[in-house]
Amino acid sequence: MTLSLSGTSQRTAEIHDLAERLAEHLQAAVVAAGPQVEGTVSNVLGLGIQVSGVRVSVGELVTVRTTTGPLPAQVVAVQVDGAACMPLGSTQGVAAGDPVSVSGNRVRVPAGPQVLGRVLDALGRPLDGGEPLRDAHWVPLEAAAPNPLQRKRIRHQLETGVRALDTLIPLGAGQRVGIMAGSGVGKTTLLGMAVRGTAAPVRVVALVGERGREVREFLEDTLDARARERTVVVVATADDPPMLRLTAAFTATRIAEWFRDAGTDVLLVVDSVTRVAMAQREVSLASGEPPATRGYPASVFAMLPRLLERAGPGRTGSITALYTVLVEGDDMQDIIGDTVRGILDGHIVLSRDLATSGHFPSIDVLQSVSRVERAVLGEEHRQMAIAARRLLAAHRDIKELVEVGAYAAGSDPVADLALRLRPELDAFLRQDATELSPVASSWKLLAALLGVRLSESAS
Repeated sequence: MTLSLSGTSQRTAEIHDLAERLAEHLQAAVVAAGPQVEGTVSNVLGLGIQVSGVRVSVGELVTVRTTTGPLPAQVVAVQVDGAACMPLGSTQGVAAGDPVSVSGNRVRVPAGPQVLGRVLDALGRPLDGGEPLRDAHWVPLEAAAPNPLQRKRIRHQLETGVRALDTLIPLGAGQRVGIMAGSGVGKTTLLGMAVRGTAAPVRVVALVGERGREVREFLEDTLDARARERTVVVVATADDPPMLRLTAAFTATRIAEWFRDAGTDVLLVVDSVTRVAMAQREVSLASGEPPATRGYPASVFAMLPRLLERAGPGRTGSITALYTVLVEGDDMQDIIGDTVRGILDGHIVLSRDLATSGHFPSIDVLQSVSRVERAVLGEEHRQMAIAARRLLAAHRDIKELVEVGAYAAGSDPVADLALRLRPELDAFLRQDATELSPVASSWKLLAALLGVRLSESAS
């Protein structure tokens, strides 16, 4: 599939690509001209490999030559007498004294139109049995977040096809949002609806720590053929080494950044950022870092903003990001959830009570917040959203009184209206996973429910 870019953006992308390829060739020449550096495995403990006799820096790739074949690993910590490396594969067969070669290279991943429609692993290698990505743009995994003063302001709404989101919790192009919930309440289903219904021309999905069974189900059931053509899926399943699970989120982000820098609006989905944090915890503890807050080392809380701040608007394109957060025991004050919520531009809370009652998507509108609502909604639409929230809040406040028969009709006009309209509000907020609602239709439905006449400009 060919991605259509404007002339200026295309030339800019070509210049960036040429510079990156030149830097890559120069680096390869430097490595080839230098002496071959080798060390040895001094210790294998848990998930980590200790290497001695080499001078390396954090982030470099090394290769352990085991009796069962070469094993790539990445340097995660260094000491005076050696380095701690995390394998990008199983440590089965690694023994003390195995030779270790230093490549001098860092992780590079494929990007560009060639990756659309493909399923990749955490290092950008095809998992779908398709052709190798020889013509892709190979870019360094690490990149800096855009300069905050050079980011565009979030001004325009990004359509998702989900009525509850498009009207009551609107997403802006370039916004970063967390989907907070426990397990089994419909996070992946909601993500699939957003990926299918988004107006963004490119979608990048990272499935981190998922069950292997769920990956194929997501590809075949959640995404339709049209959505798959415009989607890149990066997969690191639960049985992958922690370094690959950690890298997968950064790989997806780097691919999204390439499209954003080329002037394209991108929807980035990471499911889930909690498993990314857990992978970072495993890597940090294996490299010798002490645990801190609730068993998480300090590097976890340094990694989260480094990952999440890379999404958002750039100079031209934008990355609208959805990050799922698995909260422990449905506790919204979970340490990872609380940290992520403080970094992002809004959060969507999924309710187990709604899910168990068959209300899907199980979005708790009153606990969910979009911090760009004023910027992306017109005043007429915003007042409708406020009115709907007032009705939902009024019903919540009198629900227990109604259930025990203690509420007297007529004591509160807003509560009376909320009771009368509750079935219609429920029907509006419910949506089948295969149903997509255009944003204009969603506003017309909400206006009819509230008895509001929309002006022509708001229709």
